[in-house]
Amino acid sequence: MIIRKSEAEIEKMARAGVVVRGCLDLMAGEVRPGVTTKELDGLAERYIRSKGGVPTFKGYRGFPGSICASPNDMVVHGIPDKTRLKDGDILGVDVGVTMDGYIADAAMTFPVGEISEVAERLLRVTEESLMRGIAQCRVGNRVGHISHAVQNYVEGNGFSVVQSMVGHGVGREMHEDPQVPNFGPPGQGPELREGMVIAIEPMVNEGGFEVEMGDDSWAIYTKDGSLSAHFEHTVAITKKGPRILTGSNSEKNVREPN
Repeated sequence: MIIRKSEAEIEKMARAGVVVRGCLDLMAGEVRPGVTTKELDGLAERYIRSKGGVPTFKGYRGFPGSICASPNDMVVHGIPDKTRLKDGDILGVDVGVTMDGYIADAAMTFPVGEISEVAERLLRVTEESLMRGIAQCRVGNRVGHISHAVQNYVEGNGFSVVQSMVGHGVGREMHEDPQVPNFGPPGQGPELREGMVIAIEPMVNEGGFEVEMGDDSWAIYTKDGSLSAHFEHTVAITKKGPRILTGSNSEKNVREPN
């Protein structure tokens, strides 16, 4: 069942989104060669709690971290640990924050020092595919319009979208209906209606789209060992178009891409 949110509920989610964005901005300044993902996790938790939020991921189905920290060929769900980042790595950081009973969720993939040209392009294409998906978040469109926009852009640039994991609705629960795939034809899936709030999250691989579970039963890796990037925003469907609840103020009004 898709749960549409009132304006007041969306504002609560937006306040959580401000903390999510602030945490990701903090991570952007702290991701560097030599730091461990566990150290980043501690910084993130302290920041979230200092703003009156709760790290949504911590304890969720037993997950031990406040963030997911996924380097290189790890697609998502990395448990923060003593892994020390090195020059040339990329690191996906996924953050969820609960405030006043409502959740916002976003992710970014960061370069660690100087990265390769293909890694730079992977990050750029993945983030742009997210924005192209968000541009389809308009009343009367369907989830498939989002899915198609992401897949079309990613594959047009020579990369692949993970097909075994998808975006999702979000609100009082971290995972609500509808599912939001990053692939598929336009015009299919649930109709987008005012008050829906969804987390759109392209997971894009340098190589093939196949993935496999790690030994800890959390981390997901590319099957061929290629790099993977992950970008995500929580987006509200409004009369005026998509509102990014986890973006900067300048990102509130999203235009159609050229």
